[in-house]
Amino acid sequence: MNRRLLLSFVGIFLILIVGSCSHDNGKAVDEGSIEFTATVVDQNNPMATLAPSKMVIKFKHNKSCAEMSAGMGLFVTSFISNPEKKTLTQLVKLLTKKFSLVQNAAEIAKENEAFKLELTPLKETKIIAGYKCQKAHVKMADELQTEFDIFYTNELSIENPNFANPFYMIDGVLMEYQMKKFGLEMKFTAKTVKKEDIDDATFELPADYKAISAKEMADFIASLQ
Repeated sequence: MNRRLLLSFVGIFLILIVGSCSHDNGKAVDEGSIEFTATVVDQNNPMATLAPSKMVIKFKHNKSCAEMSAGMGLFVTSFISNPEKKTLTQLVKLLTKKFSLVQNAAEIAKENEAFKLELTPLKETKIIAGYKCQKAHVKMADELQTEFDIFYTNELSIENPNFANPFYMIDGVLMEYQMKKFGLEMKFTAKTVKKEDIDDATFELPADYKAISAKEMADFIASLQ
């Protein structure tokens, strides 16, 4: 698997990382979780076996952690977003192997450049997980000219929710989207938003994870095929 395919795979799981939120019903939700359903469009894709069936994002004090697992929990990957420090931490666990990669603001921006897109806001709206969402059409600036629709909401009070993903220009939380890059196509849809207590340790780098470089992380994920 080449670097571009890896970036597309990782990018799919980055674009819904969020922080704290509150619904327009006046009941503040500044700590809790959001669950998304995840669907692989092409089940024959070599990456399909590593793709999750759901994503759970835990948030607290504007920090968030998106976690996905595959193979009955044998393979787990997480992305910890810290808007204040402008860092994104990727954790990967496969059986007893545990690796971590911490990216700073410059590295995040460079990676986002690989996902240039054209965004066209549309008038259509839809209720997703209890929130009114605005529709937009996306056209990727890639050789495939990939196109898909997304829905995002402004009813979640989040500061800079997309700083660590290619949709940084959107002032709203993505609640439904589809990503297609180099043959891998997936769709994520928010299912529930739940208020609950989240342990601070969720957003910390575990001591038993070995720090590796971006290339080493790419090579490790490539070896899983």
